[in-house]
Amino acid sequence: MSNPDRARFNRRHTLGLIAGLPLLAAGTRASANSDITFDELYGKVSVLGLEFSDKVKQLNGKEIAMRGFMAPPLKAEAQFFVLTEIPMSICPFCSTDSDWPDNIVVVYLGEKQTFTQPSQTIEVRGKLEMGSWTDPETGFVSLLRIRQAEYATV
Repeated sequence: MSNPDRARFNRRHTLGLIAGLPLLAAGTRASANSDITFDELYGKVSVLGLEFSDKVKQLNGKEIAMRGFMAPPLKAEAQFFVLTEIPMSICPFCSTDSDWPDNIVVVYLGEKQTFTQPSQTIEVRGKLEMGSWTDPETGFVSLLRIRQAEYATV
């Protein structure tokens, strides 16, 4: 292949790659069924109360992304916070899992981050974990958690 042919091929190849990048990025985002909303957390109400949705059961133990609001932390140096569906001015602390509100998720940070204002929308990424669990340090009881999480404002 001569230099002009090689240059034309490289240019065409490069332009094709650049043109395809948006499609590649969109395909990656669309195929990552790891985003979940508060509306998707519960499937039905039975005599035992709310039951987790099939989507939550499938995503249990997997990396997910979820948007919401940060409730004010229990203490300034806490390494966890409560993600809420709507902005809250007080923390929705629960004493038992039977009192667990259906519009909150506990978020355990992988590393400490600066907390945000309760009115700021954030996106949390981490590993979803379901089932009753009591934090040994705080006694906080949760039914649904995102572990090894990080977040950013959106």
